[in-house]
Amino acid sequence: MKKSYLFLLLFSALAISCSSSNTKITGSWANQEKINSEKIKSIFIAALTGNMEAKTTLENELAFQASQRGVESFKSHNVFTRTFTKDDMPSREELLKVIKATNADVIFTVTMKDKETSTRYVPGTTSYYPMGMGYGYYGSFYGYYSNVYPMMYDPGYYTTDRTYYIESNLYDTASEELIWSAQSETYNPYDIDNFVKGYTETLLKQLEKDGIIKPAETK
Repeated sequence: MKKSYLFLLLFSALAISCSSSNTKITGSWANQEKINSEKIKSIFIAALTGNMEAKTTLENELAFQASQRGVESFKSHNVFTRTFTKDDMPSREELLKVIKATNADVIFTVTMKDKETSTRYVPGTTSYYPMGMGYGYYGSFYGYYSNVYPMMYDPGYYTTDRTYYIESNLYDTASEELIWSAQSETYNPYDIDNFVKGYTETLLKQLEKDGIIKPAETK
């Protein structure tokens, strides 16, 4: 019985690790007149968040994926020497001067627009592992114990769900014109790496679908 229970735990962990992304695209828009994936040779990447760990991890992953497609990237956490705040923002001219100095063809921004938190109750469950056929188990302690013990009850509990609403935009550097935009939802990421992995996988699929980028080159 213990071996069966252990197997179920291992199977559940494997199922979770192999599950699909916890990020989904809820809407996207593309300027069809401006789309030209062959033209994008370099990109400036800016995760608009004050969380430096999240910013660095996300920009690094996006830069890596860009390199897999032959696109040179510039990460904002490397280009800008200080962190901007609402009360300490550079002027439009100052900001664009630094970005345009990289000669990036396009500017990619990603920001969290909203966060929703909700609490729900997960009901308890009873798991039954049948024993072999035999006499009635009420006749002895062990007979009863060995038959009832496999009926394990997991009590209910409350859990908090978190949904993050993300907006991703792509701009032409020269004209500052919006080329592409997408809105997405990320559900219950358990850490930054999990969020970045799910978000990036989903984002790249949408960018390829909308004709913004080419698929990664296979070696």
